[in-house]
Amino acid sequence: MAPRSLARLGLLAVLWGSSFLWIKLALDGLSPVQLVLVRLALGAAVLVVVVRVRRLRLPRDRTTWLHLTVAALVANAIPYLLFAIGEQTVSSSLAGALNATTPLWTLGIGLAARTERQVTTRRLAGLLVGFAGALVILAPWNAPSPGAIGGALACLGAAASYGLSYVYMGRRLAGRGLSPLVLSAAQLTAATGLLV
Repeated sequence: MAPRSLARLGLLAVLWGSSFLWIKLALDGLSPVQLVLVRLALGAAVLVVVVRVRRLRLPRDRTTWLHLTVAALVANAIPYLLFAIGEQTVSSSLAGALNATTPLWTLGIGLAARTERQVTTRRLAGLLVGFAGALVILAPWNAPSPGAIGGALACLGAAASYGLSYVYMGRRLAGRGLSPLVLSAAQLTAATGLLV
C-alpha cells in the first residue's frame, strides 16, 4: 500500500475508532439527544457546504427524500441515540466492540430480507460464530449491574439499526445516480430535521 494511502487509512481509523471515546466524554456535559443533535447538525452543515462548493445538487424529488428520511432514521438518528444512551452505562471500548457486530446484523437482515442470494453453510456458520462472539464480549453473566446490560443492549440495537439501514439503502437508494456525497449530505440533513 502506498504511504499516502496508508496515512489516510490510519487517519480514518483514528477518527472512526475514537468516536466512541468522544461520545463518552461529551455525555459529561450533554444529554444523549443534545449530543446526537449536535453531531447530526455539524455533519449536515459541513457536507451541505461541500456539496454547494462542488456545485452539486441535493435531490429534488419527493420519493428520494422519503427514502432518505427513512435511511436517516435507521442509519443516523436511531443508532446515534442508542449509542449515546448505551454509553451512559457501558465503556466506550465495549460500545466500539459491540458496534463491530454491524456486519453480522447486515448479513442476517440481508438474509431475512432476501437481498443476500447465497446462503451457504459456511456463511451461516460464520454468522452464528460472530453472534456467539458478541455474546461473549457482552458477557451478561458477568454484568456488574442491570444498567450495564441495558446499555450494552442499546449498543447492539444501534449496530442492528445500522445493519437494517445498509440493506434498506441498498434496495431503495443505490443506483439512483446520486453521488455518495449528495446522499450523505441529504441524509444527515433529514436526520437533523427528525431529531429537531
